[in-house]
Amino acid sequence: MRFDLTDLRLFLAVVDAGSITHGAADVGLSLPAASERLRDMEANGGVQLLERGRRGVSPTPAGEALAHHARLIQRQLTQMRGELGEHASGLRTTVRLLANTAAIVEYLPPRLAEWMARNPRTDIDLKERQSIEIARAVSAGLAEIGILSDAADTSGLTLRPFAIDRLVVVISSDHALAAAKQIAFTEILHEHFVGLAGGALQDHIDAQAARLGSRLKMRVRMRTFEAICHMAGQGIGLGIVPETAARRCGRSAKVAALRLTDPWAARRLSLCARSLEDLPSPARDLFEHLATI
Repeated sequence: MRFDLTDLRLFLAVVDAGSITHGAADVGLSLPAASERLRDMEANGGVQLLERGRRGVSPTPAGEALAHHARLIQRQLTQMRGELGEHASGLRTTVRLLANTAAIVEYLPPRLAEWMARNPRTDIDLKERQSIEIARAVSAGLAEIGILSDAADTSGLTLRPFAIDRLVVVISSDHALAAAKQIAFTEILHEHFVGLAGGALQDHIDAQAARLGSRLKMRVRMRTFEAICHMAGQGIGLGIVPETAARRCGRSAKVAALRLTDPWAARRLSLCARSLEDLPSPARDLFEHLATI
């Protein structure tokens, strides 16, 4: 069997995402190129590695064995890069960082800007993912650092507190519910909504509605929390945004903010890494910086 490092990274990404499409995107390959590589891996090895179904893909027993060894190789590569990086003074480095929507929009920019200003030779490969995907990717060595909520299984990862992210409902100040201080998600499922145009947070909210056997009646999707607040202030629909965004936009957008009482709406955000000792020096320094603010 002849597998190169790209093959192994692709296979791990596909297994962790449960999707060839998402796995290909995570390693920067087109879907046709990724599919061809996977077919070649199975053909060269003479064994089926993936079960393909309507809802995605899952590893066969042979695939599980390959994933196990691929993760070991990824860890060794990370250690090698870290040790070599100590001797490669003057070269640019890149830290791979995954975070959920709230962390990227509300909490990360000022903290990250301060560190990057002090480290001009380090670039950040920042991608938005759901917390469950972040935990899997960091565990598999596809990213050095993650910022995720406590909804994800973080077994085996090193964690540090990062922020408390509370979700609130933003609503027009003259809406009948505006006088309430808090509300349960089930009490507003019949309302129309203004949502995010994609992203991990909107996927999280949609999943909570689906768990209750419902689907949000979406009037329009916007790209920023500020836009959601302004649309909600005009009575277009209800929005669900981080409390920090609602406070920032409340006066200008003319919205009232109601705390969601559901447990999933008060999320503890944590930094995660597989092992601080195994992180390359720049990534370890960034982790410690983000964890101390």
